[in-house]
This record gives sequence, C-alpha cells and structure tokens, in this order.
Amino acid sequence: MRALIQRAKDASVTIDGAVHGSISHGLLILLGVCEGDTEAEADYLADKCVGLRIFTDENDKMNLSCANVGGGLLVVSQFTLYGDCRKGKRPNFMRAARPETAIPLYERFLERCRASGLPVETGEFGADMKVSLINDGPVTIWMDTAEMRG
Repeated sequence: MRALIQRAKDASVTIDGAVHGSISHGLLILLGVCEGDTEAEADYLADKCVGLRIFTDENDKMNLSCANVGGGLLVVSQFTLYGDCRKGKRPNFMRAARPETAIPLYERFLERCRASGLPVETGEFGADMKVSLINDGPVTIWMDTAEMRG
C-alpha cells in the first residue's frame, strides 16, 4: 500500500463540478492499493499517517502531528501510484489492486483514520476527481508498506 502525504494549508476534491470533500488545514493523502495488500497494512499505514509529525512547533521544528494542530485528513484513492514506467512511455498499472480488492482496503484505511478522532474527508473511489491543494512548506512524504516493513 502506498501513500503520498502532503501537508496542506487547504485541499479539496471536486466531482462533477461539486466539492465532495475539503479540509482547511491538515494532510492530503493520496492512497494506492496493490494486489496482495492486507488489512494489517491498511491499519499500519493509517496509524503512520495519523501520527506523522510533520507540522512545525513553536521552534519551527517538525514535531507535531495533525491531531496536535487540530487538522483534518483528505484521503483520495489513487491507483496511479502503482504506475510502472520502467518500459516505454505509457505507465503500466498491473500492480494496482482491482476494485474488489482495493475498495475494502481503502475503506479499512478510512475507518482506522476516523477511529483516531481526526475529521476525515474523502474523494470517491473510481470517480473522475479534480484535486486542489495549497501545499504547506511544501512538505510531501512518500510511504510504501513494502519498503517500510523491509
């Protein structure tokens, strides 16, 4: 499972011209699910994202989590995080999980994030979405459970 986390001053996702989810301060999490991912990985990654200390404290050090700063999460499904560009110029998405596998794990990730008490907004799995972001910093972090568990 992969997550691209961006510290946001403001983020929203629009579907068919209407705002579907938005946060004014917090984390935009683009989430990709791979074939073979498990509920344990969804839980692990959600906990890592929720506890990630990438907000600055009074000494301008990245010491605070989203909860510490009263932020929210905007989680958007993103199968293209598993695009393989090693051959040719057109990405191959064969490693991305099919919807019947990905949707339950995406929902598990959301459940775990909501259980933290943080406000959680979402996109819509499989929809054509327009994502807007004012990246704060900019701060962008990449997490991949396959690399993290080594």
